[in-house]
Amino acid sequence: MKTWKPGLLLGTLALAVLAGCGKKEEAAGAAAQAGPADAGVLHVYNWSDYIAEDTVPNFEKESGVKVTYGVFDSNEVLEAKLLAGSSGFDVVVPSLQFLGRQIQAGVFQPLDKARLKNYAGLDPELMKRIAVQDPGNEYGIPYLWGTTGIGYNVDKLTAAFGGTDIAASWDLVFKPENIAKLKDCGVMMLDTPTELVPIALNYLGEDPNSTDPAVIQKGADLLKTIRPYIQTFHSSQYIDALANGSACLVVGWSGDILQARDRAAEAGNGVEVAYSIPKEGTPLFVDMLAIPKDAKNLDNAYAFIDYLLRPEVAAANSNYVSYPNPVPASLPSVDQAIREDPTIYPPPEVAAKLFTLAIIPPEVDRIYTRLWTELKTGR
Repeated sequence: MKTWKPGLLLGTLALAVLAGCGKKEEAAGAAAQAGPADAGVLHVYNWSDYIAEDTVPNFEKESGVKVTYGVFDSNEVLEAKLLAGSSGFDVVVPSLQFLGRQIQAGVFQPLDKARLKNYAGLDPELMKRIAVQDPGNEYGIPYLWGTTGIGYNVDKLTAAFGGTDIAASWDLVFKPENIAKLKDCGVMMLDTPTELVPIALNYLGEDPNSTDPAVIQKGADLLKTIRPYIQTFHSSQYIDALANGSACLVVGWSGDILQARDRAAEAGNGVEVAYSIPKEGTPLFVDMLAIPKDAKNLDNAYAFIDYLLRPEVAAANSNYVSYPNPVPASLPSVDQAIREDPTIYPPPEVAAKLFTLAIIPPEVDRIYTRLWTELKTGR
């Protein structure tokens, strides 16, 4: 395995693939509505299963700030709250392509970088690539990043196919004769059309970021051919389902699937979970920290973001959730098994096949929503 050095942590990968934008329906919780500014309060809205268990308690202990921490598991849920206004949140975590269009909608306030003493420690190559969506890096700070791929139960896949080599290709998912063999042991997919349709298009040799309705329809049609074999669409339940053996195949986010692997190992239940980045290519995402325009607790928002950028805190989050972070100085404190795992830090030949997701215009978003509803309901 290749050992990634701090200067190369994101530099090599970013140069290869970060040309545009970058996770993760129903809110599992929500931050309480903020009233007048309160020096001792902070309202954070983040992805589920996406932070070390002691990060928030340690911040609260050090700062004296009480954090109300809500979670979601799709960009669409977060965006609906932000666009409705008066969200009550002080720090939110949209994926980069959603941040890009939310910037255009005037949702966020520009960052005062002078209030972030750890800003200089961010990977410069990553920041340069993010600037394509966030010019001048004016509104967002990278939090964690990862890929979308295939999670599977090793024993169930071996029983069905005589081995696990098939997991190296999207053929496992998109050929009905393959996915049908796993129907009875549980197939789950992300409940997010903005990733699943581009993945299908890329597999078909089309532009994953196409805005042509006829091209987008091709991706939806491919997904319809495998719809009978999909048990559940959900963007967080698959973690426990993989870990406890109630699902054997998922299309999900890298760190989530690796968390499932670790939970199964800790439980000692005999379930072995693995993750694959398919050879045809898959999305790479970057999740961003941003401050809504109507945030009321600005001092605490900046303090929390700056705290997350400390190398030791960034490393602790990576170690817990198995997602890479954007702070190169954190690498010596990242567990060796994580920093040398090619499914977490893809080598250049794999990175070259990754693609980023573009900002989706409103008229295209409506197409996605309609096609996704038809897919899920079978109408």
